Amino acid sequence: MTGVRAVIGGVSGLRRAAMVSLLEDAGVAVVAQAANGGELLRKVRAHRPDVAIAELPEPNRRTEDCVRALRAIRSELPGVGVLLISRRAEAGHTAALLDCGAEGAGYLLEERVTDVARFIEAVREVAAHGSVLDPEVVTLLLARTRPGRPIDELSGRDREVLAQMAAGVTNRGIARRMFLSERAIQRHVTSIFDKLGILAARQANRRVLAVLVYLGSADQV
Repeated sequence: MTGVRAVIGGVSGLRRAAMVSLLEDAGVAVVAQAANGGELLRKVRAHRPDVAIAELPEPNRRTEDCVRALRAIRSELPGVGVLLISRRAEAGHTAALLDCGAEGAGYLLEERVTDVARFIEAVREVAAHGSVLDPEVVTLLLARTRPGRPIDELSGRDREVLAQMAAGVTNRGIARRMFLSERAIQRHVTSIFDKLGILAARQANRRVLAVLVYLGSADQV
């Protein structure tokens, strides 16, 4: 993708300046900078960039302002990709980013943004409406708040459907194989997502996450 335009928000002017230098050296035009969440939202609304890059500060009021801004950008401006950089993976931040789907969403942990090439690749991927999620964020998406393995919550029929999903079979194909209606299969798929605690996102991404749970538990089931 060429001609990527970005708006960035960071915890300090110095860090923003460093990020601007990296991006512009890679051919990404930084059209605006923001010092806080409200300013980030205003500048994204004004410039309509390809991607908004936000580095969250340590948890405080400014963090929540930034998260609210990210949620607003995701809901109001679906054409703008959002790349979130944070010191740790947080469930609330993940929800703000992915409630409207995984397309054009990225979440990287600060410690993994030391590879400049990887960071620039992530910026371009999100700007092109792709999805870039840190492995720890994926783990968080699959985590449960109650004890026990997520897959243990599934019924026998749910597991049969999930096994077919892991084999790459569509809902229509699963319905034919299991002699059920396509609507019944969709109910099982929705039940699987709910029981595994997979947040609402694009259907394809939810299926991938469900299959990751299945494959990770296969040697124990």
